[in-house]
Amino acid sequence: MKKLTFVLVSGALLTASTYVSKAQQSVPASVETKSPNSDYKPAFAGQTRIVRVTTKSAYESKIVTSSLRFPWGIAPLPDGRFVVTEKEGNMRIVSAAGQVGEPISGVPQVNRNGQGGLLGVCLSPAFTRDKMIYWAFSEKSEQGNVTAVARGKLSADEKSLESVTVIYRATPAYNGTLHYGGRVLFSKDGSLFLSTGERSDLETRPQAQDLNSGLGKVIRITTEGKPAPGNPFIGKANARPEIYSYGHRNVQGLALHPVTGDLWETEFGPMGGDELNRIVAGKNYGWATITYGIEYNGKKVGDGIQQKPGLEQPVYYWDPVISPSGITFYSGSAIPEWNNNLFISSLSGMHICRIVIKNNKVVGEERLLSGETQRFRDIKQGTDGALYAITDQGRLYRIGKK
Repeated sequence: MKKLTFVLVSGALLTASTYVSKAQQSVPASVETKSPNSDYKPAFAGQTRIVRVTTKSAYESKIVTSSLRFPWGIAPLPDGRFVVTEKEGNMRIVSAAGQVGEPISGVPQVNRNGQGGLLGVCLSPAFTRDKMIYWAFSEKSEQGNVTAVARGKLSADEKSLESVTVIYRATPAYNGTLHYGGRVLFSKDGSLFLSTGERSDLETRPQAQDLNSGLGKVIRITTEGKPAPGNPFIGKANARPEIYSYGHRNVQGLALHPVTGDLWETEFGPMGGDELNRIVAGKNYGWATITYGIEYNGKKVGDGIQQKPGLEQPVYYWDPVISPSGITFYSGSAIPEWNNNLFISSLSGMHICRIVIKNNKVVGEERLLSGETQRFRDIKQGTDGALYAITDQGRLYRIGKK
């Protein structure tokens, strides 16, 4: 009798187990398997831990060079080479074959302490004619450190930058060495976007919400460093006319959607709460009033709220963090299923994050190169249609069709 009971119970348990397994399989899994840091709930379905997707096309990654030193920004040249910035203050040209050039002279001195240094870089839209390069860096002054933007003309022999000028400084200066932001990106109308951080400390954190501060903002300026025409706060009292959006923590990713032209950004959360946002002029993105992250000591940020009228929700967020740095949209033809997907270089996550977006919503996430154990710092699409990513450990990867 006991044996019969055991068999029946075992059979019942087996049936239940099989049923649960099928139910679980019917719910698509997320790429994230770790527990979140908080018990905060998303504002809408699909705002976090979206379904895992997998690239079906054959692709390969290869290390182009391992000879860079703390690279931070990468910009493709028209001939297939790249301009690369290194955190400690050097700018170099790297060939698609991995030949690393000598440092280009003329770069202003940077404050490389903490998270500072030579940061993001981009080329003039008319680079083939004007040879102008624009870059962000942390600049030291008597008042403290600022995120600054400079420009210079690449010399004919490509050994130096000529007529170097600092065109913009995100003030006020502060003596801290964290959260500089530091990406630069040209818009389709020829204006220049700059991302800044709120400099991390509790003392400076409120400036992300202050329209009379350049900290914790997306800035939009002309190539002369003036407020770009059409900016949302031009002519408004107690607001800086160069501000495009505000309420940001530390933005290190800026990219334009290849079809809509919309500006997208990624920014670091604290412990949890990394964000992906679609930037609309004049909008407030909430930090530090609302956030899906918590303090590093485990306490709530401010009032511990995630939603408030008048403050923008992130399109997507990560908890735990992946530390999203440079980003780019794919617009090549070699791997059609990647078209218009967003690729994010992940530092603490140590992977390239592929985000599938439809109608401004995230519908899929994939993690590429997660076995490389590299801190991916920036990523851009090369002239050959492949993706090129740099890492803090000094590597340049090519990711493309097999």
